[in-house]
Amino acid sequence: MEAYLGEFLGTALLILLGGGVCANVSLPQTKGQGSGWIVISFGWAMAVFVAVWCVGEMSGAHINPAVTIGLAAADEFEWAKVPGFLTAQLAGAMVGAAVVWLAYYDHFKACDEPATKLGVFATGPAIRNYPFNVLSEVVGTFVLVLAVLLAADPSVEWPSPTSSTAEEQVTTKVGLGALGALPVGLLVLAIGLSLGGTTGYAINPARDLGPRIAHALLPIPAKGSSDWSYAWVPIAGPLIGALLAAVVVRIIG
Repeated sequence: MEAYLGEFLGTALLILLGGGVCANVSLPQTKGQGSGWIVISFGWAMAVFVAVWCVGEMSGAHINPAVTIGLAAADEFEWAKVPGFLTAQLAGAMVGAAVVWLAYYDHFKACDEPATKLGVFATGPAIRNYPFNVLSEVVGTFVLVLAVLLAADPSVEWPSPTSSTAEEQVTTKVGLGALGALPVGLLVLAIGLSLGGTTGYAINPARDLGPRIAHALLPIPAKGSSDWSYAWVPIAGPLIGALLAAVVVRIIG
């Protein structure tokens, strides 16, 4: 139960801070209005860092169905736990998105552009071309999950206390504490800056679907469509990318 709670809390934090930076940059009359893509990319990277930092000990901080399924496909996570993790991630994403709406309530009211409001919640393509939109999500998620699967903990070596020769070494993995969450945040920053300009780099089905559902359900004035015709792209693309990453790791491992 603690692991599922960790996934719920972690994904809620992810969307609260990630959706929050989108609101700050996009909505009218905010302190950060118009501050641009660098701020959005950095904000999402820090959202991932905070979420992983806070719940890593509780659940492993997948906070992403693509990561959960990629780990399971690579035999590094139990398939029996996958449905519970995915449910917790989706619920957390919906709650995080709802809190963003409350935090920026007046700014949503001041916004008269439905597409801008939706952009706080969900991703969308710069150029709508479904095959290439899916490809963009596949590539970004492939990089994310491959790096997660191949990540190595730092280690140190010293002479064995039971050995009479200096050549025999003991290797011990060393944790980084809170800094252990930093590499994945930097990874997401790199993906956002390099690959995010085409679709907004969902690279996480819960990150898009949960807030999109929240957008559809919340009483946001003049919110317009939730663009369900596009919603399958940030689900299918990340899942394909995650499975491809798992296949590559199995081949090289």
